[in-house]
Amino acid sequence: MGFEPPQRLVRALGRTYGRTAAAEWLDRLPELLPGALEQAGLTAERVVAPGGRSSLVVLVPAAALKLAPPAARPDLERDALAHWNGWGTVKLLGEAGEGGLLLERLHPEVSLRSLPEAKALLEAADTIRKLWVTPPAGHGFETVAARTERQAGLMASYQADADAGTLVTAALSARAELLAGTEAGTGTTAGADAGSGPGSDETFLLHGAFRQGKVLAGDRSPWLAVGPEPLVGERAYDLARLVRDRVEDLVAASAGASTARRRVNKLADSLEVDRERLRGWTLFRAVESATRALTAGLRADAELLLEFAGWL
Repeated sequence: MGFEPPQRLVRALGRTYGRTAAAEWLDRLPELLPGALEQAGLTAERVVAPGGRSSLVVLVPAAALKLAPPAARPDLERDALAHWNGWGTVKLLGEAGEGGLLLERLHPEVSLRSLPEAKALLEAADTIRKLWVTPPAGHGFETVAARTERQAGLMASYQADADAGTLVTAALSARAELLAGTEAGTGTTAGADAGSGPGSDETFLLHGAFRQGKVLAGDRSPWLAVGPEPLVGERAYDLARLVRDRVEDLVAASAGASTARRRVNKLADSLEVDRERLRGWTLFRAVESATRALTAGLRADAELLLEFAGWL
């Protein structure tokens, strides 16, 4: 099958892993894809475009084949999907080739972003609630503390930035306060219990990248989550990315700031998450995304995120 990888994927991989590393994997795709199809005994119908930002998705009869570079850790996505076993998520059907996952076929052109905002948030909340389960024994998932420690190290270089510095400092302080109860701040939680109340001692399996665009229409269930970047930790971290969905609309609205704060409270209350912890993680994740955008030269994106973060 001759194909060109979607340009959104090419650009996103370059920003995430560097152009050289991204090009190495993209150059191998003409070999990886046929090999995965042959191993699974499948034929390709079409590449999903514009598709995702971390993987190539190819529709095959009654399923979808997802190929991701090793750095994206498709093995961890496989383990998380296997544990969820279709409860709120796309169902894992098997593996194919190097880093290839064979998945239940959904409707990639229809995500929660196609719904009016209020309805989309309701459906998103219902979906993410299903994902918060006890992680499997002996899992290899990263913790919230460990992932954000790496991110905080990169963010710190922007503390002297004229535009982002104040918010970077605030976000780093918020993270430190949120993780004050973890052992050595590295992600091993004291008294961890998946049934515990709000706080950093929660150890749920989390989606890790949950937002409206990561929830697609399905046949088995109306809405199913896709594309996890799984980790373990507290629910407020997982919910934080959803708070800023459609950030461009929020920033453009005259009441954007008050709407964002109400969204924090509404989502926290509806999912029984502590409001202040959700606000803190929303601040951290928004500023972290802004510093990555600055690093990638995407100043307009960074400015949107920083304005949103300033409201919190």
